[in-house]
Amino acid sequence: MGTPTPYSAHSPQQSRSSFYSQPSTSPTPTYGRDDAEDQQQTLLRRSLASPHGSSYDDPNISTDSLRRYTLHDPGITAFAPPYQESEAADVHSARMSDYSGIEMDTWQRRQGVKPSALRRYGTRKINLVQGSVLSVDYPVPSAIQNAIQSEYRDAEEAFHEEFTHMRYTAATCDPDEFTLRNGYNLRPAMYNRHTELLIAITYYNEDKVLTARTLHGVMQNVRDIVNLKKSEFWNKGGPAWQKIVVCLVFDGIEPCDKNTLDVLATIGVYQDGVMKKDVDGRETVAHIFEYTTQLSVTATQQLVRPQPNDPRNLPPVQMIFCLKQKNSKKINSHRWLFNAFSRILNPEVCILIDAGTKPGSKSLLALWEAFYNDKTLGGACGEIHAMLGKGWRNVLNPLVAAQNFEYKISNILDKPLESAFGYVSVLPGAFSAYRYRAIMGRPLEQYFHGDHTLSKRLGKKGIEGMNIFKKNMFLAEDRILCFELVAKAGFKWHLTYVKASKGETDVPEAAPEFIGQRRRWLNGSFAASLYAIMHFGRIYKSGHSLLRMFFLHIQMIYNCCQLIMTWFSLASYWLTSSVIMDLVGTPSSHNKNKAWPFGNDASPIVNFFVKYGYLLVLMLQFVLALGNRPKGTKIVYTMSFLWFSLVQFYVLILSFYLVANAFMGGMMDFNFDQGVGHFLASFFSSSGGGIVLIALVSTYGIYIVASILYMDPWHILTSSWAYFLSMTTSINILMVYAFCNWHDVSWGTKGSDKADALPSAQTKKADGTKNNFIEEVDKPQADIDSQFEATVKRALAPYQEPEEDSSISMDDSYRNFRTNLVLLWVLSNLLVSLLITSDGIRKMCLTNTSTTRTQYYFQVILWATAGLSIFRFIGSLYFLGKSGILCCVARRPLRIIVISYVLQSIFAVGLTHQKTSDNGKDRNKSPVIPCSKAVAPAHSPVGNGDTTGCDQSPTERLASAEKPGSGDGEAHENIPRAIYNHQAVDEALVPGSDWAFKLEQGQGMGGTQDGVDTNTDGDDSHDGGEERDIR
Repeated sequence: MGTPTPYSAHSPQQSRSSFYSQPSTSPTPTYGRDDAEDQQQTLLRRSLASPHGSSYDDPNISTDSLRRYTLHDPGITAFAPPYQESEAADVHSARMSDYSGIEMDTWQRRQGVKPSALRRYGTRKINLVQGSVLSVDYPVPSAIQNAIQSEYRDAEEAFHEEFTHMRYTAATCDPDEFTLRNGYNLRPAMYNRHTELLIAITYYNEDKVLTARTLHGVMQNVRDIVNLKKSEFWNKGGPAWQKIVVCLVFDGIEPCDKNTLDVLATIGVYQDGVMKKDVDGRETVAHIFEYTTQLSVTATQQLVRPQPNDPRNLPPVQMIFCLKQKNSKKINSHRWLFNAFSRILNPEVCILIDAGTKPGSKSLLALWEAFYNDKTLGGACGEIHAMLGKGWRNVLNPLVAAQNFEYKISNILDKPLESAFGYVSVLPGAFSAYRYRAIMGRPLEQYFHGDHTLSKRLGKKGIEGMNIFKKNMFLAEDRILCFELVAKAGFKWHLTYVKASKGETDVPEAAPEFIGQRRRWLNGSFAASLYAIMHFGRIYKSGHSLLRMFFLHIQMIYNCCQLIMTWFSLASYWLTSSVIMDLVGTPSSHNKNKAWPFGNDASPIVNFFVKYGYLLVLMLQFVLALGNRPKGTKIVYTMSFLWFSLVQFYVLILSFYLVANAFMGGMMDFNFDQGVGHFLASFFSSSGGGIVLIALVSTYGIYIVASILYMDPWHILTSSWAYFLSMTTSINILMVYAFCNWHDVSWGTKGSDKADALPSAQTKKADGTKNNFIEEVDKPQADIDSQFEATVKRALAPYQEPEEDSSISMDDSYRNFRTNLVLLWVLSNLLVSLLITSDGIRKMCLTNTSTTRTQYYFQVILWATAGLSIFRFIGSLYFLGKSGILCCVARRPLRIIVISYVLQSIFAVGLTHQKTSDNGKDRNKSPVIPCSKAVAPAHSPVGNGDTTGCDQSPTERLASAEKPGSGDGEAHENIPRAIYNHQAVDEALVPGSDWAFKLEQGQGMGGTQDGVDTNTDGDDSHDGGEERDIR
C-alpha cells in the first residue's frame, strides 16, 4: 500500500507554475501530432512565472480582447470559436479539429476505478463522519489553484482548503435528514460565515451553452455586489463574497448533459471518478460538491480567469453542486435547497433561477434590495423576457414573437396590478426570490406535498393520495407557494414585482414544445386559481392591515371575473368572430345593405366557408388532443396554427372596417345638441359605434400607452403582429389540448435513472479502534493535472447542437392512422347530411343575419373586455406612480450623510485637479468620496461602533421566524442601504489609462466583457465599468 502524498506539496503557495509546466507521468497519447501542435503545446506549457505575466505586457504576443481570458496562461485562449480566433501567426489556439484523432472516453468509463490504479497510485484512509457520512477533500488541478488571486488566497479570513481542495459528500439520506446532528455540514457553515444571499440554479437536461450562460450571468451579478465599494452592509462583517453562496441542483444523473459536467469540472466544482453509488449498501441520494472558484465559462465556450489589477475580475464564489442520483422532479430539488442546505446555511434571501435563464446586469442586487428596503416583503420576482438572439432575429419566428409580446404585456399590466394589491399570483420559478424565514413552516409544508418522494410518508396527503384536481394544481407549484405565503397565519408578508430586475430566458420555437409547455401551465394555473379562491378565507387569519385586506378582496373579485372569462373564452372567440363576419359580410341595415369585402353575393359565401372551416379545425383539435401527441402530429398542429392565424387576420380587418365605417357614416358624430345624456345613450348603444371604439382602445390602445409609459415600446413594433394573430390559437389549440389532457399530470420528464457506472464505498475498521474508514485512490498531482487537460478540451469545445430525431415512432403512426380514419368518417357523413338537407349554399349558413340576441351578447363581451383591460391599466399606473415616489423617499444612507460630505467633496475636487494638472494623467478623474465611519449617522452601526446591526445570529433568526409578527425584518432594520461608487465610469474616460487604451483598441465598454461579446443579444449591459445607481 503506497504512502499518500501530502496535500501541502501541491498548494499554490509553494508552486506558482501552471500544471502544464510540471512533468507528467501519464502515458503519451497515440494520436498523430504535427509541428503546429508541438508549438501549441509549448505555448500551453509556458510557466506563469515568465517575465511577462500577461499578453498586454509581452510585446511579442498579439492577441485580441477575447484572448485575455485563458485556460492556463493569460496569453492563450483555448477552443475559441473560429470567428474569434486571432489572425496572428504566432498565436496557436487549441481547436477541437486539432484533436480529431483523440478517442473520447465515455462518462461512464471515467467514473470507475481500474484495479491497476490501486497498484499504481496507492491508497489513503478516509474516516467517516460519525461512522456513516462519507465526506472527502480532493485536490483540484494546479491550474485551478493558481487561478485564485493572492489577495483572496492569502487573506487572514481565508481557509486554505477551500481554494486547494474540492469537498465531496455522499448524502445517503432524505433532504429532511441532511442535518448537523446526522453528521452533514457545508463549508460556509463550517467556516462560521453568515449567508445573506443563497442563489439556487435548478437544472434538468439543459445543454452546456444554456447552463454556462446562466452560471456566468450569476457570477457577473455576484461581482456587481462585491464591487459596491460604498456599501456599508456588504462591506461589514467580512468580505461581501463570503456572504453569498451559489447552489446548483441537478435533477438526476441520467438526464443531465455530461458536457455540462465538464464545464463544472473546468471551474473546479466537479471531478470525475469521485462519486460513490452507495456507502455500505446505503444508496447515495445526492452527490454534493463544494469549492470556491474564480473561474467561469461563458456561453461561447470562453474560459474566464482573473488578470492582474483588472477591476473586471470575478471575485471568489462559494459553490455548492448537488447532483441527485435519480430524477425526482423540480419540487424535490427545491426540498434539497430549502430543507437541507438552507437549514444549515440559514440565508436571509433565496433566489431561484432555472438553468437557461440569464440574469441581467445588477438584477440579483435589485431583487435583494427589494427585501432590504421592505421588512414585510416575503417574495419578489423580476421581469422575464424572451431571448431574441443577435439583432432580434428570433422575432421572425411567430411563436417567439408572440411569447415575447405576452411576457412584455404581463410585466407591464398584470404584474404591476397584482403588485399594487400585494399578492402576485405567481412568482415564476425561473426567476424569483423569497425571504427564507417567511416561507418556513406551513408554506413550505404545503408546497412539498407535491414531492413524489414523500408520497409514502405523507400517505393520503401526499401526491399519490390526491385527486386529479390537486395533482394538476401542483403542476403550477409556485402559485401554491405564493398563496400560502400571503395567507400565512399571524404574519403580514406580501409579494411584489421588481421592474429593475430582468432575466432573459429561452422560449419554445416549435409548435409541439410550445403546446406541451402550455398544457402544464394552463392546467396548473387554472387549478391553482380555483384553490386560491376556495381557500380565500384563510386570509382572515393573517396579520394584514384593513387596507391590505380591502385590496385583497378587490383582487379576489377581479380574479373571479378573469376565471369566468377564461372558462367561456372558447365560445366567446367563436361568437365574436361570427358576429363580426355577419355584421360586415351580410347585407343589412347596419351596413346600408352592402356586404364587404367581396360584395353582396360573394361575401356571405366566403364567410360561410370561413366559419365552417373554423368549426371543423376546432373539432380536429379535440380529436388530436384526445388521441395524439404533439410531437407525432407536428405538421397537423403547424397547419392548425396557420389556419387560425389567417382567420384572426381576416376578423381583425373586418373589425377595423367597422370602426372606419362608423366614423365615415356619421355614427361617431359628437353631437351634444340634445344634451350629454342623450349623447352618451346613443354613443354606448348597441347600434352605435362607441362600444366598438372602446373595445379596440381598451385592448390595442392600452397596450401602446402602457408600453410607452414604461419606456419599453419596442415589442409593439416587433412582436405585436404575431400576438394579435395568435390570440385565437391560444384558446382553440392550447386550451383545448390542456383540458383534454387534464389527466396527464406529468412534467414530461424521464423517471428511470441508472447509476451502475459508479463504484461503491465499503467501509473497514482499523485495528483497535471503532472508527470506520474507506480506502481511496490517492492520485499524484501530475496525473490529476493531466486528466484535467482532457476535461478542459471537452468543456471548451465548440458546441454542436444534436440533430433532432424527426422520425415518427410506431405508436405515433398508429395514432395518426386512427385520427385520419375518424376524421374521414365524420367529415364524409357530415358532408352527405348537408348536401341532402340543404337547397343551396345560402341555406347551409348558420344564419344569414345578425340577431338581436347576438348583438346583446357581443355588447356584453366587449364591455367585459374593456372593463378588465382598464382595471389592469389603472393598477399599472398605480405601480408606476408608487415606484416613482419610493424612488425619492427610499432609505438611502448617502442622502442622510451627504451634507457632511459636501465640504470634503469640494476640498477633494481642488486637491484632485491640482494633482492631475501636475502629472497630466488623471485630469478628468472625479474625486472619490470616502466612506468614513466618523461621519456616519449616530444611529448607524458604523457610527457608534456597534457591529451587531447587520449580522443576526442564525439562532436568533430561527427563533424570530417562529413568532407571529416576526416578519418585520429585524435583521435589516438598522442597516443603512448600499451606497454605490461611480468611479469606474470616470476611470474609463481618463486619457492614457488602461481602460482608455482598451477603448482605443476596440476592447472597451461596448466591445467585450469577460471574454464575451456583450452586444451579441443587443441588451447585455455588462460591458465596461459603468456603475448605475439602482433606484
